Amino acid sequence: MTSFDSVLDKDGVRLTVDDAVATVTLTNPAKRNAQSPALWRALTEAGRALPGSVRVVVLRGEGKSFSAGLDRQAFTPEGFDGEPSFLDMARGPESELDATIAEYQEAFTWWRRNDIVSVAAVQGHAIGAGFQLALACDLRIVAEDAQFAMRETSLGLVPDLTGTHPLVNLVGYARALEICATGRFVHAEEAERTGLANLVVPAGELDAAARDLAAALLAAPRDAVVETKALLSGAVSRGYEEQRIAERAAQGRRLRDLAGITD
Repeated sequence: MTSFDSVLDKDGVRLTVDDAVATVTLTNPAKRNAQSPALWRALTEAGRALPGSVRVVVLRGEGKSFSAGLDRQAFTPEGFDGEPSFLDMARGPESELDATIAEYQEAFTWWRRNDIVSVAAVQGHAIGAGFQLALACDLRIVAEDAQFAMRETSLGLVPDLTGTHPLVNLVGYARALEICATGRFVHAEEAERTGLANLVVPAGELDAAARDLAAALLAAPRDAVVETKALLSGAVSRGYEEQRIAERAAQGRRLRDLAGITD
């Protein structure tokens, strides 16, 4: 078994790789894994650093909370050391602000690449950016004490870290609007019932449950999982007939591959 410890360890993010399973850990429990631009850049770097052998990525947070969301220091006049404050960015050109937000979003986009399956293991608070980071993953296992909340609207903002699309797909427009507009907590039982969570387990069993799911995901041949993920993720935007065509094309590729036929 090939194991790489600390492929990356910086700015509150640690990436380790053990054969086909990578683990990304948020490592600032003293601040409940609050997020910052530096952390987002580290998450983006972690995605780029994944070896090609990785098939499953588990995302977890140290301590009692998965992530309490954006560090409120972002809204102070001084902001973070070495970073423009959010208030200063708002006063700048609109094109620069858009480009900056797009850069931040990159930390949340790579989790749904077709060549990996990502699993968020969520305990305690997953608020705002923390909620959106959990939503960035393909699957979510949550502890019984998990609490999700989208608090951006209470700050006069909107969720802008790619969370709105998966949230609507998972729970539907009406419930997504109610969750975002009220900023209320969604507890573990409701998360499982509405499709936000795939599984709820006691807090002490969260890491073991994530390992078990990773092992189950590795049981099928990689190419079949990659094709299936692409087929299912594309179904959201395809019509019924388009999906039928996509299924035939994907199955054709798999059968040719199994038969050893190359194009």
